[in-house]
Amino acid sequence: MQEQETLVKNEARATLKYTRISARKVKIVADLIRGKDVDEALAIVKFTPKASSEILEKLLKSAIANAENNHNMKHENLYVAEIYANQGPTLKRIRPAAKGSAVRIRKRTSHITIVLKERD
Repeated sequence: MQEQETLVKNEARATLKYTRISARKVKIVADLIRGKDVDEALAIVKFTPKASSEILEKLLKSAIANAENNHNMKHENLYVAEIYANQGPTLKRIRPAAKGSAVRIRKRTSHITIVLKERD
C-alpha cells in the first residue's frame, strides 16, 4: 500500500458573517474578481458601482493582511482562489397593507468568504 503525500497549500482567508446585504447582490461582484490577482481584484472592486463593492473591498484588504502577517505570504504572488457568498438568516418584518392585511418584508443577510492563495 502506497502512502500518498498531500501538499498542504498555504492559504489565507477572511470571513464576514451576518452582513445586511443579500447574497445574490454580493455574487455579482464576487464573480468579477474570482481567480484574479489581488491588485487587479482591488481595482475592479474599487470602481464597480454596486452596494457590495465597498463590503468586498474591506474584506479583500483583510484577507491580504491575514496572508501577509499570519501566513508570511508575498503580496505580489497572491490571487483570489475562492470567493463565495452564502445566505445568512433572514430578518422578517411586517408592513401594513391595504384592507387591514399585512405584507412580510424579508431583510436578507449573507456570509461572505474570501480565500487567497499564492501562485507558484
